[in-house]
Amino acid sequence: MTHPLRIALPALAAALLLWLFLAAWPDWLVAAIGAKKIFANTIFNGVTLAGLYFLVASGFTLVFGLMRNVNLAHGSLYLFGAYVGYEVAERTGFWLLGVAAGFLAAAFAGVLMQVLVFRRMEGDDLRQTLVTIGISIVAADLMLAFWSGNTYQFTTPDWLNGAVTTPVVTAVKADGTAVLMKYPLYRLVVLGAAVLIGVALWLLLNRTRIGMMIRAGVDDRAMLAATGVNVHAVFAIVFAIGAGLAGFAGVVGGTALSIAPGEDVRYLLASLVVVIVGGMGSITGAAIGALLIGLAEQIGLAYFPTYAVVFTFVIMVAVLAIRPQGIMGRPA
Repeated sequence: MTHPLRIALPALAAALLLWLFLAAWPDWLVAAIGAKKIFANTIFNGVTLAGLYFLVASGFTLVFGLMRNVNLAHGSLYLFGAYVGYEVAERTGFWLLGVAAGFLAAAFAGVLMQVLVFRRMEGDDLRQTLVTIGISIVAADLMLAFWSGNTYQFTTPDWLNGAVTTPVVTAVKADGTAVLMKYPLYRLVVLGAAVLIGVALWLLLNRTRIGMMIRAGVDDRAMLAATGVNVHAVFAIVFAIGAGLAGFAGVVGGTALSIAPGEDVRYLLASLVVVIVGGMGSITGAAIGALLIGLAEQIGLAYFPTYAVVFTFVIMVAVLAIRPQGIMGRPA
C-alpha cells in the first residue's frame, strides 16, 4: 500500500511550483530571492539547457552506458556535426539540411569508429579509453586547422525566430493587469525535440524487436549470435544512432549558442556527468541527469556565480555516495 506521504509530498511540491510561476510574488519573496523574472528565466534556461544536454548524452548513454564502449571522442562527434551542419546550412540556405547533414556526418564517423576501433577492442576498456582520447585530440586539431579558431553562429530560420508569451506572471501593473514573461521560441523547440527523441529512444529500446536484440547483445553476445542475429551489424546501427544524435545536437546547440573550439570537451564532460548521475544505459536516467545538471548550472550562474562550476560535481558526488549505479541505473 502506498504511504500517504509519497502522494502528499509530490502534490505539495507541484502546487508550490505552480504558485511560484503563475502567481504574483509578495514583496518578502522578491526581497529573499530577487526579481521573479530572473528566477523564471533561470528555470526556463536550465530546463532548455537540459534538453540540449540530453540530446548529447542520450547518444552517449547508448554507446557508453548500454554497449559499454568507452568513447571519449563523443564530444568530437558533437563538434564535427556542428561544423558540417554549419557549412551545409550556410551554403544552401536551408537550416534543416544542415541538421540532416550534421546527423549523417557524425553517424558515418561513428560507424567508422565502431568498425575500425571498437570492434577490435571489445571488452578492453583501457585501450578504448586511450585510443578515443587520441582520436579526440587529433580530431580537435584537424577541425581547428580546417575551420580555424573562429566562433561560428548559425542563422536561425525565420519560422523559429522570435519569442512566445508564456503563462508565467512576472509582475502586476498598477491597474491590476498581469505582465506575462516572453521566452525565445527556438529554445522551447529544442526542449520539445529532446522530449520527442527521448520518448522515441525509450520505445525503441523497450518496445521493439531491435531494442530487445540490443539489450540481449549487451548481456550475452554469444547467445544472440547463436540465434542467427548479426551482432556486429546491430551494434554498428546503435553506434550510428548515438553518434548521429551527437551531430544533431551540435547543429541544434550551435544554433542556440555558438560553435567554437573547446565545445567538444565541454559537452563530453556534460555527457559523462549526466550518464553517471542518471545511470548507465538508461534513457530515463539520462533525462533526469540532464535536468538536474542543466538546472544546477543555470541556478548557480544566476545566484552563485563564484561557485556555479562546483554545483554539477556536488550533485555527481552526492549521487555516487548514495546510489553508486546512478539514479536509474541497474546494480552491477
